[in-house]
Amino acid sequence: MITPLVLAGCMILLWGVSVRLRDSSIVDVFWGPAFVLVAWSSVVEFDPNPRGVLVASLVSAWGLRLGIYLARRNLGHGEDKRYVAMRGRHGAAWWWRSLFIVFGLQGVLVWVVSLPVRTAIVSEFTGWAWTDLLGVVLVIGGILFESVGDWQLSRFKADPSNKGSIMNRGLWRYTRHPNYFGDFVVWWGFGAFGNWFGLIGPVVMSVLLIRVSGKALLEAGMKGRPGFAEYEKATSGFFPWWPKA
Repeated sequence: MITPLVLAGCMILLWGVSVRLRDSSIVDVFWGPAFVLVAWSSVVEFDPNPRGVLVASLVSAWGLRLGIYLARRNLGHGEDKRYVAMRGRHGAAWWWRSLFIVFGLQGVLVWVVSLPVRTAIVSEFTGWAWTDLLGVVLVIGGILFESVGDWQLSRFKADPSNKGSIMNRGLWRYTRHPNYFGDFVVWWGFGAFGNWFGLIGPVVMSVLLIRVSGKALLEAGMKGRPGFAEYEKATSGFFPWWPKA
């Protein structure tokens, strides 16, 4: 089992860097690339098949785009306030506790969510199926959706006149979280490549995006912002839909 050892080693190495930098939030940048690492490690570990190589390539397109976007947005701006709060609660013990609370937990989540990717890579290839086409369409569509949403938000934030305003244009008119919805579509697309057991991955990712570290956590910190209540009433919370009048 080479792949879990490679993932664990990278998480420990990243944790060491975070201790040195006093910035645990660098783990967020590695979220997407971690799946790329798991995918290609699995390809190397097992006999590659056409479906597995295709899936690993799609994972690379999704994971590297996300990693580059988050690196450009986050690095050099200090530790994210969520991790600052955790550091404050744990005090001097945070340097070693973060190995388990942050880096260890993320490693486990990557391993679980990547189940459809790994099952597609290790399964015997007996020919293409209609589910493969469905997977390609969903993954590419999801990547495009979240990429456009991220690009629109970046342009909005780059305009000084929008400081303090709520983004409600473009895709953000139809869903309050086009980036998270795009991820949702991507991972159900990967689910189409694997077997029924592999669907555990998209289910866990969906819970994370909607109920845990995605939509729920972000909106909890936006409740008091001017204009958010009106935006919340008018715009779909997750799945795209026409805005209310």
